Amino acid sequence: MAQPVVQTIHRDPALFWWILLPITVVMILTGILRHYAMTLLQSAPKKQQLPQIRQQRSLVRGVNLRTNANVLSPISFQARKAYMVSAYQNGTFLAEPENRGKPRPNPMSDPAAMEGMMGMMKGNMAMMIPQTLIMGWINAFFSGFVISNLSWYFLTLFGLQPVYNFILGSNNAASQVTQQMAMSNPGAGMMGPEQDPDKLFLSEAENLEVLEHWWILEGIEERLVAKMAA
Repeated sequence: MAQPVVQTIHRDPALFWWILLPITVVMILTGILRHYAMTLLQSAPKKQQLPQIRQQRSLVRGVNLRTNANVLSPISFQARKAYMVSAYQNGTFLAEPENRGKPRPNPMSDPAAMEGMMGMMKGNMAMMIPQTLIMGWINAFFSGFVISNLSWYFLTLFGLQPVYNFILGSNNAASQVTQQMAMSNPGAGMMGPEQDPDKLFLSEAENLEVLEHWWILEGIEERLVAKMAA
């Protein structure tokens, strides 16, 4: 009876010196260059006016009240709820109350929105162009190997953040790819330039009105006595 043919794959020790190490070094240098390129391309953020800050924080305040309502007593919750719902419905927190009910302007005609989109476009270009060039370089110079060179490229792309933090500090732009995949702040992005703040306030007022409040300390005395008696 014929014996089964055993196939063995031998790993060449030169793979480390000719594939893994060059790709790793190039990825580290590319990340450092990307960090400084994005630092030069970024413009200084404009300081927000107090009415805009108050408008954004007021919406976050309503969301926090609805999320953490269980830790408030019924009297405290009802007082806060009545104040927030009345302010939302009356447009107290609007940065531009004179524009209430009017259609929102085109974001393409807003200089602030255009500047933000240009900054985002610059960041995407500084991130995508080096990645495209590196992938083309890897396919051209490291083709024909059994070990996937692209798999090592993606491992270094998403795994070099501690190295960038050590070289450039924790607040660096080289790890932007992994930072974009992280969870953002729940309060951020709630009110963009294309959104109507009045509609957001009215929606949050409706959410507060239909919320069924339950106090976490309701009947705490009876529960404590029953627990100690058990």
